[in-house]
Amino acid sequence: MLCCWIASMMSMNCLINCQFKCTEASLLGDSGTKMWFKCWDIISTYSFKIHHHYYQFIGSKRVSKTWWRKLLLSWVIGWTVVSIWIFCYMSSQATEKRRETLASMCDERARMLQDQFNVSMNHIQAMSILISTFHHGKNPSAIDQMTFARYTERTAFERPLTSGVAYAVRVLHSEREQFEKHQGWTIKRMDTLEKNPVHKDDYNPDLFEPSPIQEEYAPVIFAQDIISHVISIDLLSGKEDRENVLRARKSGKGVLTAPFPLLKTNRLGVILTFAVYKRDLPSNATPNERIQATNGYLGGVFDVESLVEKLLHQLASKQTILVNVLDTTNRSYPISMYGSNASDDGLELVSHLNFGDPFRKHEMRCRFKQKPPWPWLAITTSIGILVIALLVGHIFHAAVNRIAKVEDDCHKMMELKKQAEAADVAKSQFLATVSHEIRTPMNGVLGMLHMLMDTDLDVTQLDYVRTAQASGKALVALINEVLDQAKIESGKLELEEVQFDLRAVLDDVLSLFSGKAQDKGVELAVFISDQVPETLIGDPGRFRQIITNLMGNSIKFTEKGHIHVTVHLVEEVIDSIEVETESSSNNTLSGFPVADRLQSWKGFRTFSQEGSIHPFSDSINIIVSVEDTGEGIPIEAQSRVFTPFMQVGPSISRTHGGTGIGLSISKCLVNLMKGEIGFVSIPKIGSTFTFTAGFTSGSSSSKEYKSQQINNQTNSVSSEFRGKRALVVDPRSVRAKVSRYHIQRLGIHVEVVSDWKQGLSSISQGGSAFNMVLIEQEVWDQDLNGSAHFIDNLEKRAITTPKVFLLSNSISSSRANTTTSGVCNLTVIPKPLRASMLAASLQRAMGDGNKGNPRNGELPSLSLQNLLPGRKILIVDDNNVNLKVAAGALKKYGADVVSASRGMEAIELLTPPHRFDACFMDIQMPEMDGFEATKRIRDSEQNINDRIHFGELSVETYNNISNWHVPILAMTADVIQATHEECLRRIRSESVGRTSVHDLLMASVQPPLLWHALRYLNKSQFFPREKNVFL
Repeated sequence: MLCCWIASMMSMNCLINCQFKCTEASLLGDSGTKMWFKCWDIISTYSFKIHHHYYQFIGSKRVSKTWWRKLLLSWVIGWTVVSIWIFCYMSSQATEKRRETLASMCDERARMLQDQFNVSMNHIQAMSILISTFHHGKNPSAIDQMTFARYTERTAFERPLTSGVAYAVRVLHSEREQFEKHQGWTIKRMDTLEKNPVHKDDYNPDLFEPSPIQEEYAPVIFAQDIISHVISIDLLSGKEDRENVLRARKSGKGVLTAPFPLLKTNRLGVILTFAVYKRDLPSNATPNERIQATNGYLGGVFDVESLVEKLLHQLASKQTILVNVLDTTNRSYPISMYGSNASDDGLELVSHLNFGDPFRKHEMRCRFKQKPPWPWLAITTSIGILVIALLVGHIFHAAVNRIAKVEDDCHKMMELKKQAEAADVAKSQFLATVSHEIRTPMNGVLGMLHMLMDTDLDVTQLDYVRTAQASGKALVALINEVLDQAKIESGKLELEEVQFDLRAVLDDVLSLFSGKAQDKGVELAVFISDQVPETLIGDPGRFRQIITNLMGNSIKFTEKGHIHVTVHLVEEVIDSIEVETESSSNNTLSGFPVADRLQSWKGFRTFSQEGSIHPFSDSINIIVSVEDTGEGIPIEAQSRVFTPFMQVGPSISRTHGGTGIGLSISKCLVNLMKGEIGFVSIPKIGSTFTFTAGFTSGSSSSKEYKSQQINNQTNSVSSEFRGKRALVVDPRSVRAKVSRYHIQRLGIHVEVVSDWKQGLSSISQGGSAFNMVLIEQEVWDQDLNGSAHFIDNLEKRAITTPKVFLLSNSISSSRANTTTSGVCNLTVIPKPLRASMLAASLQRAMGDGNKGNPRNGELPSLSLQNLLPGRKILIVDDNNVNLKVAAGALKKYGADVVSASRGMEAIELLTPPHRFDACFMDIQMPEMDGFEATKRIRDSEQNINDRIHFGELSVETYNNISNWHVPILAMTADVIQATHEECLRRIRSESVGRTSVHDLLMASVQPPLLWHALRYLNKSQFFPREKNVFL
């Protein structure tokens, strides 16, 4: 009892002081303290019981001095026994751990050797098929000694354990004379060499005796250069090789010899043999059929001693253990293939090796090289525990006085815990209520405005409606930011794990800000390294939110110059840090000076030794930089950039607007993505924000519609331009690099020059003609006469006249300049460059205007008009405005819509038989919510399906449908995770937020589930009711 009390007191004293701080953090929504509270519950429960018994039986009574001495003596003796037991236990654990370490190291080496051997064996087997096809299957043969030697030498890395490869052909005695005459040498015998081994310096194959007369021979005709000395030697004349060959051709599998001294080197080795059969041999052939169909024998020589030594040298800890590799086919007389028989402390472990030949057995035996060290940990631990026990006995009396205070503190803490939990529940409920009550009327406002835009309006009215709609969307965006901040503070924000195209996401963000950038005359560009995978697995919506926040701030505060977004792998940046130099005016996108971006990631743990990434993991770590030449951030305000609701100054809010929580949310999202964010800013120069994010590499076999659509569109666009050549005239290397990146995405080969003279020289000297020339507007504007001269000479020097394009930030000024210079056939491509926009511009200019592809993730307007023809859809919602909006949106795309305002109406309408193809069900309704209505609908469908199955009802009465199951999609204005999980649990559906119904149908945002549902609705085979689609 005394030991238990002391242990509980130590735990309570350690935790008591920190719990008040944790409670205060919990009131602010820190979910991490809940784990501490659970641990505290368990500890406090047992502590109270121990304290009660101690106070009752010990603390409240007088105990004689003799009794205390006996108790102290018992305490010392007991802990001395415990210390001795701990020493013995830890010593045995150390020995067991040493054994496990040896087993792990031995298994690792055995697995490594076996894997390398399997790789070599598979390659040798593949070579046997190659020889059967190209030597015996071709007449004349496509393989000779030179070809074989060159091929085996170049592919030696694929056989990491082989010392050489040779091929012996099967020759019958009746064919021997003709064979020897054709080869120009005599078949040599091997058995005399086995009886009388020679030194490698005395080895001469020409001195071998001819092979004796026998039914058949197996002379080597092809060999790798390193073992070319075995050519002409008859493998059937040697005992080991003969047994090997006969077993190989009979079994059809690779067989191994016993270890024996190799020719010329006399080093210990084995030979792996595969029989080479005729191509028409069936897979289920009998042994006799295999023998008759044998054409030859392919053997791989394994110099076991040198190869195993080389393999073990690859391991850093090879010196800590001794390794023996043995052939244990004959258990009585095992053959040592590698290693010595020296022993140390007797601890030896055996790992079995499987080299593919069931006849031969091999194993690896491992021992430690050094003797086991003294168990210092066990010694110090046992002595330390004894000392601690003595000290605990000394402070026992002082601890008793704190019992009463600890009990009072525990009671207070339990009360604070209950208050914190109640506050957390109230906060979540408030978040759900606010989300629902604000989004529901805003959905009606935006929906009605969208429907109003489809009516006949004059220009002024249309402008008013668009202004109101933009204001509504801005309000929704503000609400989303506030709700995101609330979810972040309460720890409710979670990330998705879906496959997405990073380049398509950034193209969409570019499209979002392209208008503002062109209005300001600011150059906007994105560059993504080729090392970044095409598809990633993560949360594209949250990644887009981070980029949008950073680019939005740059657009807001930049009046001239550029905004440049770059994406690289972290490994690329780490490798290039040492050669990175500070940016100069000649090495930026627009020529304006910028803040040194290296300083923006200064202090990132990713670039430090302890935060280094693992190169062999499947995670993809990217680093994104957003560089601008804007106003910059004042030095005194830089410390509070990531503080929620904080701005640089009052004038910023009045001038540029905003709430000041965008960067705060971005930092939290970056942390959730296991990344870091930082910035560098110089007033009047500009700012550079950089963040890292962790994703997973996307699988090429993904079946998600979004990924397939992206890949199909990219391939179709690239196929139109693949093989074409383009010349880019741009004196700025950074800007030319961006242009090259976007043009190469279309499969076009790009060459960059810095001026007119180099451009004409490239066109004149090029081996093949350029199909297009893209000229930067800066080059064009600086020398209009030179531009006209370049265009005039282009037709004279070029093999075929290429199309000429002008890359410009302002289309109107570009057209004016081209008109002034007298050039009329110049096509202007507006910036920022995006793959879809660039492809469309090139297609129009080069005569392929009707082949334009829609942007990634978009649906052509023609297909939108006929998205749901003939589909009958039921909408259930107690809010009349939502009913009107949803019905209007679905009717616009061809659907036959029926509305219901109560759950009971939905049950009556969806009771089979009916003609509905789908149902959109509101979750929160009076009288009966969407969950209960869906449950009753499913029960009704299941009842009818069962009665039809058992013959109680006629299937003809129910429209010849034997399995009724109408898809039901949940609609809710809540965006919290609890509602989503409830939908999945109760109706196995997905939630569709009300605020984005029209945007989802127009595919102007990333399409969630509703878009996929409407896409499926458009398929004629989608809704036979036997199929279970959503539920």
